[in-house]
This record gives sequence, structure tokens and C-alpha cells, in this order.
Amino acid sequence: MERLSAYQAYALAALRVIAALLFIEHGTMKLFAFPAAQVEGPLPPLLLVAALIEVVGGLLVLIGLFTRPVAFILSGQMAVAYFMAHGSKAFWPALNGGDAAILFCFIFLFIVFAGPGALSVDQRKATA
Repeated sequence: MERLSAYQAYALAALRVIAALLFIEHGTMKLFAFPAAQVEGPLPPLLLVAALIEVVGGLLVLIGLFTRPVAFILSGQMAVAYFMAHGSKAFWPALNGGDAAILFCFIFLFIVFAGPGALSVDQRKATA
């Protein structure tokens, strides 16, 4: 099992990249109705801000730039999103549609503490 530890930074990078890509997708659904529209009609101001945070923050986490502070903001956004949009609908996340928000919240919170992993701009700056 200790041999797997050699790949820990790369596994963290894979988690960071996949989470960021999925997060960006949520933003593009709001902003560009791609790959599908999440909201019909013009976005309310709060959803517009959320969409911009998702796209810009997701891109920063994707490349691993300012990873820890951005991941902290994204984690907070998902906690707020859960309680504002999902938690009041039903107790169980699978029933209120908030399971993705919870997962994003805790994945980004983990990245705050673990850092960006390998293959990130932050890691490159630290070794330069």
C-alpha cells in the first residue's frame, strides 16, 4: 500500500481537475444553457453571480492557480447553495437534489487543506 503513496499528488490533481470541470459545467448551464439550460429566461442576479463564480473559480481550480483561497470560496458557495436552494425542500439530500452541492462543498474544502496536488500552476510557482 505504501507504493500508492507515491501517486498521492497525482490522485489529488485528478480529483481537483475532475471536480473543477464538473463545477464549470454547472456555471455554463446557467450562463450559456450549455450543455443544457438550468434556468429558463434571464438569470436572477444571485444566480448570475453564482454562475460567474462557478466558471471563473472552476477555471482557476482547474489550472491550479490560487487553488486554496479559490477552493475556500467555492466550498462556501456550495454550503450556501445547499441551504438556500436544497435544504428547505426535504431533509435527505437525495430527495432535495443537494447531493452534488454537498460533495462539491467537501471536495473543495478538502482541497483547501490538501493543496492543489501535482500539475498545477501553484505547485510550479512553489518549485520555481
